[in-house]
Amino acid sequence: MSEDKRKRRGAGRVTLNTVARHAQVSAITVSRYFNQPDQVSPERRERIKAAVDELGYVPNLVAGGLASARGRIVGMVIPNISGPIFASTIQGFSDTLNRHGYQLLLASSYFSVEQEESAVRAFLGWSPAALVLTSHFHSEATEKMIAEADIPLIETWDYRPERSPIQIGFSHFQVGVTAARYLHDKGYRRIAFVQNSAAGDFSALERRDGYSATMTELGLEPQVYAPQEGLAPFEAGKQAMQALMASERPPQAIIFANDNLAAGGLLAGQRAGVKIPGDCAVVGFGDYPFAEMLMPSLTTIKPPALEIGVLAATRVLESLGEVEVERLNLLECRLIERESA
Repeated sequence: MSEDKRKRRGAGRVTLNTVARHAQVSAITVSRYFNQPDQVSPERRERIKAAVDELGYVPNLVAGGLASARGRIVGMVIPNISGPIFASTIQGFSDTLNRHGYQLLLASSYFSVEQEESAVRAFLGWSPAALVLTSHFHSEATEKMIAEADIPLIETWDYRPERSPIQIGFSHFQVGVTAARYLHDKGYRRIAFVQNSAAGDFSALERRDGYSATMTELGLEPQVYAPQEGLAPFEAGKQAMQALMASERPPQAIIFANDNLAAGGLLAGQRAGVKIPGDCAVVGFGDYPFAEMLMPSLTTIKPPALEIGVLAATRVLESLGEVEVERLNLLECRLIERESA
C-alpha cells in the first residue's frame, strides 16, 4: 500500500478530542471516562458513551511508549473458544501466522454481538496488524468501528461478497439446502429442523432458512423446533427429540443445528426406544470428533474449519505484504454419510 493511500485512509481517524467535542466535554473528561469512570458524572458518562458509539471511537492503548509492540498482533473473535467446531480454525490460523512472526490475540463472544463489540473495541485499542471476526452479524457500533479501522479486516465462517471485509467461508443457507435435499433423496418426507439453544447463533438460523426454503420448494411442510434458550446442547437435543417424537405426526428425520444437539437427540431417542435411523434419521452439522464414534455413527455436514483458518491467516499476510495468494474465498462443506441417516 502506498504512503499516500495510508495517509488518506488514516486522515479521518476519530480522536479523543473529536469525542470530547461531540459530547461537549473536555478531553480530560473523556480520558477519565476510559481510565477512571467513577470520577465522571453519570450524565457525562451517558453523553460520552453516545459519542463513542456514534463515532466508532477506539481508545489508543499503545500510546505512551508501547508503540514498538504494535504491528505483530492479529486479533480474532470467535463465538465459542471451547467449541470443537472452531478449534481447527483457531489452530490453522495461529500456526500460519506464527510462521511469519505474528501472534494471535483471541476472544470469545459466545454468540453475543455486545460481547463481540467489547472485544473489537479492546483489540482495536491495541492497534493490531489485522482483525478477524466470525460471520457478518455485528452491532451497529462494531460496524462503525470496522469501517473506520485502517487495518485488514476479514469475516470468516460466512460468505457475503457484497460486504467490504474480506470473506472467507461458505453459505450456511446452502448447508440447510444440502441437508434437506439429502434426506428427501433418501425417501424421507416428514423432516424437522432443530435450532441451536444458544441465543445469537444467527448462522444456524440461516441453515434453518435453507432447510425451510427447500422443504417448501419440494412441496413439503417445514417443521422447526426451538429448544429452551440457554439449555446445554446435549440437553437441548434431548428435549427436541422427546418433544418431536411425542407429537401427533412425528418426523421421519431430524436435522439438528449442530452435532452436540444431534448427539443429545440421538442418545435420548435410543433411551426412549426410538430406532435410528429406522424410526427417525438424524443429521448434524460440524463433524465433531465424537460423530464417528456414536452408535449409530452420525451423518453430518463437515465445514472446512481448518481451511478457513489457514486461508484467513494467509489473506491477512497477503494484505500486510508478506505473501501472495490466489483469491480463493468461497469454500464448500461436505456431507459425511454414516449410519444415522
